[in-house]
Amino acid sequence: MTKILTNLSKIKEQIQAAQKRANREQDNVELIAVTKEVSVERTQEAIEAGLVHVGENRPEGLKLKIEAIQADVHWHYIGSLQTRKVKQVINDIDYLHSLDRLSLAEEIEKRANKPVKCFVQVNVSGEESKHGLTAEEALSFIESLQNFTKIQVVGLMTMAPNTENETMIRSVFKQLKQCQQQIAERGFAHAPCTELSMGMSNDFEIAVEEGATFVRVGTALVGNERGEQDEHEK
Repeated sequence: MTKILTNLSKIKEQIQAAQKRANREQDNVELIAVTKEVSVERTQEAIEAGLVHVGENRPEGLKLKIEAIQADVHWHYIGSLQTRKVKQVINDIDYLHSLDRLSLAEEIEKRANKPVKCFVQVNVSGEESKHGLTAEEALSFIESLQNFTKIQVVGLMTMAPNTENETMIRSVFKQLKQCQQQIAERGFAHAPCTELSMGMSNDFEIAVEEGATFVRVGTALVGNERGEQDEHEK
């Protein structure tokens, strides 16, 4: 058994255990393999292990892997996306996890050939180092997108603080869940907002317990060939 297969088996068990603890056994939790710091070969290995969601945070890395691998998987763009680079990625991805400003939405509307599933990024922790809207801004921002035909707000995304304080991490995820529920209750046609993208290698179990439907796991799953932190936006 390869290292990735071993890691995948362990992570699936951890996700299932977290679902059981939270009485979420019937919910679907998707595992995104974050391959931003690994080779085409290791990404291919992850796909061959059965992973169907793959995340990148650089246009160049995304394009390289899509062209080299040509697999029938869902490609996610998980990093902050500069407006001038939208045209490089928007028609190659299935999900964008970092919609956080009107100028980005306008560029997507201009460049996309079909509707893109988007997560609005919310900076719940309020850290200056993180991108995203405040929870208070998220609703009005999503309301402003109702006439955009190329954007479907499927949910919200956040990143918890890089800390071992489980109470603090859990609080961030709880707040995102509350925000998601408030928006979903509005019944927007353009923003069903049923999904939650939260949780990475160090905190995905807590995220699942608090309602995550997509977890973004890099180092714990595919390793890190550059030895850098598992931070999407570094």
